[in-house]
Amino acid sequence: MKTYWNTTGKLSHLQEWEPNCWIQVTCPTEEDQRELEERFEIPDYFINDISDTDERARYEYDDGWMLIILRIPYVKEIRSRTPYTTVPLGIIHKRDVTITVCFHETNMMLDFVSFHQKRGAGFIDHVDLTFRLFLSSAVWYLKRLKQINTLIDKAKHNLDHSVNNESLIGLSRLQDSLTYFQTSIRGNENLLQKLKFKLQVDELDDDLIEDVNIEMTQARETTAIYSNILESTMDTYSSIINNNMNTVMRTLTSVSIVMMFPTLIASLFGMNLVNGMETSRFGFAIALVISFVVSGASWALLRYKRLI
Repeated sequence: MKTYWNTTGKLSHLQEWEPNCWIQVTCPTEEDQRELEERFEIPDYFINDISDTDERARYEYDDGWMLIILRIPYVKEIRSRTPYTTVPLGIIHKRDVTITVCFHETNMMLDFVSFHQKRGAGFIDHVDLTFRLFLSSAVWYLKRLKQINTLIDKAKHNLDHSVNNESLIGLSRLQDSLTYFQTSIRGNENLLQKLKFKLQVDELDDDLIEDVNIEMTQARETTAIYSNILESTMDTYSSIINNNMNTVMRTLTSVSIVMMFPTLIASLFGMNLVNGMETSRFGFAIALVISFVVSGASWALLRYKRLI
């Protein structure tokens, strides 16, 4: 889907392309890709690189065209091992053509357009648009991190009542998401530092870059904090599970030892040998009393040693 935006003054929708407008392409079809390549003569591999979900944050020049790939947060709607992940957003520019391409529909881009429409101001140039996309991505990383922290607290609350596999698997999936976030944010920060010297930056852009640096740093540090907390939590519950297992095994072993004595006594008195109680009417009762006394004494000893 292609959308044309007039960026001079207030951000407004256009029916067709005009020079210096912003072309927003979301979930492009093969026809959309072919039209972009044929109409604007964009290098074909630019679109292919953006479609790669594992493409790292970077920039590249080719025949006057500049490609900037930014990693932005994305929430998968379907049940997935990593509900929170990142996807590439491509920014393509040459003279009076500025195009953004993303193969996923994200809340970030919807909010980005809505915010600037309410703000009543467009973008000075493609450099301003680029750095504002960086800023928006940093803000949305922080929003997603707050959601992840809420899910971590919910899982910990469930585990406090009962240690179950579902909550532990949920924490493991959130750990994967934080790993993706941490790697992508670090890549975006490195890309931002390089673009400061590659793009024509003015004083207003310097202020905007400073804001982006602050938000990026906060997002990176927050991700690191949540990742450390989650790792510590997983280690704690792993220790609890091992301790519970040791307690169960210790109890079962103690019960086995206590039950061994009646079996041993019954075996001794049940042997086909002369033991003095073959004809005694109290033989069974005596064997039973001895079994209870020995078992009781062994149980008391194990309790005294705190083995049960």
